[in-house]
Amino acid sequence: MHLIIAEKNIAAKRIASILAPKKPKQSRVNGVDTYQFKNKEETVVIGLSGHIVTVDFPPQYKNWQKVESRELIDAEIVTVATHSKIVSVLKKMAKKATNVTIATDYDREGELIGVEALNILKKANPDLKFDRVRYSAITPKEINDAFSNPVSIDFNLAAAGHSRQVIDLVWGASLTRYLSLVSGRLGNMFLSVGRVQSPTLAIIVDREKERDEFVPKPYWEIDALLEDKNKNEVLASHSKGRFWDKDEADTVMEKVNKARKAVVSQIRKSSKTDKPPTPFNTTELISAASSIGFTASNAMRIAESLYTNGYISYPRTDNTVYPASLDLRAQIEIFSSGIFKEYANELLKKKELIPTRGKKESTDHPPIYPASYAKKSELNEQEWKLYELVVRRFFATFAEPARWETMRIKFEINEEEFKSSGARLVNAGWRWYYPYNAPEDRLLPQMEEKDILSVEKIDMVDKETKPPGRYGQGRLIRLMEELGLGTKATRHETISKLYSRTYVHGSPLIPTKTAYAVIETLEKYAPTITKPDMTSKLEQDMDKIAEGEITENDVIDESREMLQSIFSEFEKCQDKIAESLRAGLREDKIVGSCPECNSKLSIRRSRRGSRFIGCSNYPDCTFSLPLPKSGQIIVTDKSCDEHGLYHLRIISKGRRPWNLGCPQCNFLEWQKSQNNENQEKNEKVTSKNAHKKTVPASKKKSDKVTEISGIGKVTAEKLDEAGIVKIGDLLNADATEISRKTNISVKKIKNWQKIAVPDRQN
Repeated sequence: MHLIIAEKNIAAKRIASILAPKKPKQSRVNGVDTYQFKNKEETVVIGLSGHIVTVDFPPQYKNWQKVESRELIDAEIVTVATHSKIVSVLKKMAKKATNVTIATDYDREGELIGVEALNILKKANPDLKFDRVRYSAITPKEINDAFSNPVSIDFNLAAAGHSRQVIDLVWGASLTRYLSLVSGRLGNMFLSVGRVQSPTLAIIVDREKERDEFVPKPYWEIDALLEDKNKNEVLASHSKGRFWDKDEADTVMEKVNKARKAVVSQIRKSSKTDKPPTPFNTTELISAASSIGFTASNAMRIAESLYTNGYISYPRTDNTVYPASLDLRAQIEIFSSGIFKEYANELLKKKELIPTRGKKESTDHPPIYPASYAKKSELNEQEWKLYELVVRRFFATFAEPARWETMRIKFEINEEEFKSSGARLVNAGWRWYYPYNAPEDRLLPQMEEKDILSVEKIDMVDKETKPPGRYGQGRLIRLMEELGLGTKATRHETISKLYSRTYVHGSPLIPTKTAYAVIETLEKYAPTITKPDMTSKLEQDMDKIAEGEITENDVIDESREMLQSIFSEFEKCQDKIAESLRAGLREDKIVGSCPECNSKLSIRRSRRGSRFIGCSNYPDCTFSLPLPKSGQIIVTDKSCDEHGLYHLRIISKGRRPWNLGCPQCNFLEWQKSQNNENQEKNEKVTSKNAHKKTVPASKKKSDKVTEISGIGKVTAEKLDEAGIVKIGDLLNADATEISRKTNISVKKIKNWQKIAVPDRQN
């Protein structure tokens, strides 16, 4: 029997359907799906569930109170099964098999997953012969070519993946345990620390500190609104741009304030070109997906699904150069009919297809490209959105540059120079294929030198310099790549961990007070953990394992030595670390000032374990506010204009974050809704045929959504963020879409829409 091992069940099913001469027989073995067919020999294809085993410490190391954190550094590492059913099926299949083909994804992680399965099979059947197939897309051509040309397993590549598992386990477990114990943050609120996670978090916190410490610098700009003889408006700005000295700006303003005409002193026309983009690798895909609303983890999850279903090529790649082996014209011809036919047929007119080339070229996988044609009806909304992005990027790499016509005009107003610029897209080139984030035309009317325009208005605008921007997920992943933090396969997972550990929230990423406390303590007492240098060095060493230059044991031993030196730093100042962490974590619970005594309000727990906001002046002050029973609470930096309390955000596993807002507003709204419900219960249902009185215009209700029963200030703020301000907005919007943006239930929104209908009729 020939046994084929795929990484997941869906990949196994597709591979079997491609290789089988007719539809393969699906059979469940001990609860695991297998796909059987006969070609030259009896063949069984089985899908794993990613890693079916993992590395861990022996049970005696699990007790945090009895085992010192430092003991974990040199502790024994064991392999434990995470999917016992699949493991038992592999053992059973091994006894019948004569040869096995590893058909997992071809990268470091995929090679390790394949070797993990092979080790289980070889233990049950030492005489089993084995080989490996490599492919970049699950399409008939790729799969048939791969199985016609099997290769050897790359055990060095698997060893590199295994070393990462061991190193990340030892670093994460020992450091997390140590900091959680000294800070007293145990249970679900433990302080997570990681080899890649902590330097990444430090980048975010350090940027936030720059913003905190940023002192805005005032400056002034002078703008003129001009009008030509055809009544076309032109906006011009003083050529100096920013005036840092207000007296200088005032002097210029006095000079031009009463001017009535502007003379065209110079016109310069030119053209510029935008080069087409390079092919997608993982980082570029995540960055582009981030700009159209995807989180990094969601983009990769959907890309993985598109890949396993055969729609796109392997999404984990560093390559930005199409290989010569890829028939590019054939890939474009796939789209010569269907929704993209206009674009494909335009490219196919070219005698020669010359794609753009990025700076990174590798031989493991090609850049990400559309592997097969997908109908829109075959994919859900998010899948189609990402698939279309990949298709359009692929087309754009073969297209001509975009060409712009630019115009720069200088005006003289009372001997002061003003300028205006415009641009017009003359030839869309690649932007026709790839219209995302395209700049708009800035058109200027036709003018000649010495033309006179009337000055309609001149304004001096007060402005301030802005702090450096926060990192969005796409931008952060680019920076992680530059600094050598993580890999193309793990960077998005690192960011997801920062969210799940409540170290960050929002988009772009905003660090919580907990993140501040952890990073400030580490930067002061163990800065090595927060710098990318150490992690980058280990990443390079893991690459050398894959290349066969050094051994896995050498790198693991080196990482343990690094960790021992960090713990030596810890032990010199353990009391100070504990004090620093606890002081910072106390800040994380402060919500604002008490409205009754002006003491601090903070998140607390009652003796029974329930959470509430209480006053630090208790028992002299008993002011309190309720909190949700479940979910992790994040105190954001946004405060309520009315009550001065920080807005809260609730994170629950498997659910979208809930922006609770100001806890006092939320409580008052809840009280209002309770009163409304009680009132509604006591009122009689109005007859459908009741006479509708005409309400005088002076007595009509406003058109704001707050006029609808059950919508208070906090809910109105959530709706406002979703673009719903007036009752008409609510009636014309899709309830499901509003729910997605606000986390308010669809049922509640539809009920408000029903209530709003008679209001609109009155």
